[in-house]
Amino acid sequence: MSLGDFLKSRILVIFLNSISLITLLIFLFSVGNTLDTLKVISATWIIVLGVYLFFQYKNRKDFYNNILKSIDNLDKKYLISEVIDKPRYLEAEPYYHLLKKASKSMREEINSIKNSRREYKEYIEQWIHEVKTPIASIKLIEENNKTITSRSVLQELESLDRYVEQALFYARSEEVEKDYLIKEMSLEECINKIIIKNKQIFIFNNIDVEIENVDKNVYCDSKWLEFIINQIVINAIKYRNLENPRVRIYTYNVKNGVQLIIEDNGVGIPEEEINRVFEKGFTGSKGRIHNKSTGIGLYLCKKLCNKLGLLINIESKESLYTKVIITFPKGSFVVR
Repeated sequence: MSLGDFLKSRILVIFLNSISLITLLIFLFSVGNTLDTLKVISATWIIVLGVYLFFQYKNRKDFYNNILKSIDNLDKKYLISEVIDKPRYLEAEPYYHLLKKASKSMREEINSIKNSRREYKEYIEQWIHEVKTPIASIKLIEENNKTITSRSVLQELESLDRYVEQALFYARSEEVEKDYLIKEMSLEECINKIIIKNKQIFIFNNIDVEIENVDKNVYCDSKWLEFIINQIVINAIKYRNLENPRVRIYTYNVKNGVQLIIEDNGVGIPEEEINRVFEKGFTGSKGRIHNKSTGIGLYLCKKLCNKLGLLINIESKESLYTKVIITFPKGSFVVR
C-alpha cells in the first residue's frame, strides 16, 4: 500500500476535517480571536490529523506487508486465510470472513476433485490388471500352438501389453512415493529381464543386443527402473536403423556416480528437437513419420527419474545414434 493510495482512501476524512477547521476558524475570527490564535489552532489541528493519518498508514502498511510475506512463504497460497491474523480494523473484518468462507469452499472443492481422481485412478488400475489377464492367456495359447503367424501375433501382443503397462504407470506416476521401495538391486538382473521380455521383437526385427559392464549394484526401485529402461529400449527398437540395427547397453563410472547408457544406431533426433523430447505429448518429426509415437514414454521416464532422484539425459545425432544416459548418484544411492 502506497501513501498516495492510503490518502485517496481517506479523502473524505481529510475533506470533512478541512471543512470543520475552516468553519471553526471563521467562527473564532467572528467572535474576536486574533490571527495568531487562529494560526496556533490551525497548526495544532493539522499536526494532530497528520500524526493520526501517519500512524494509521504505518499500521495498515505493516499489516498488509505481513499478509504478503505470509503468502510468499506458503506453498499452497489458497490457505492464506488459515495463517493470517484477524484484522484489527473493523472495516476489514467482513473481507476476512469472506476470505475464510471462500477458502473453506475451495478446500471442499479440491477434496471433491481429489476423491474423483482417486476413484478414477483406482478404476483404471483395476481395469488394467483385469485386461492383462486375457493378454497373458492369449500369449500362452500362441506359444503352445505356434503357427506361421505366431511370431507376428506375439509381437503385437507385446506392444499391446506395453501400452497397457504404460497406462498403469502413468496412472500411478502422481503418487510414486506411495508405491516404491528403494533397495539395493542388480542392474544386470534388471537389464536381463527387459531383454528377455522383448526377445520376440528383437528376434523379429533382427536387432543385435550388446551388453557390457553392467554388473553394478544401485539403490533404486526395481519395478520403476525396469519400466524406465524398457521404455527407452522400446524407443530404440521403434526408431531402429533398418540395416544392421543394434542396441548397446553399458555403464560408465563418473565422478559423482554411475551412468547407465542405452545406445542405438537408429534414425536419431534432429538437433532442434533434442530439448523437447521429455515434453508431454511431444512426438517430433520422426514420431510423426513412423506414426508410432504417443509422446508419453520419455515424459514418464523423466517424471519417474525426478521422483526417484535419478538424472536422465539424451544425446543424439540425426541418422547416426541416440544415447539415453541415466545417472545414479554416489553415496547412499550407489554401491560400486
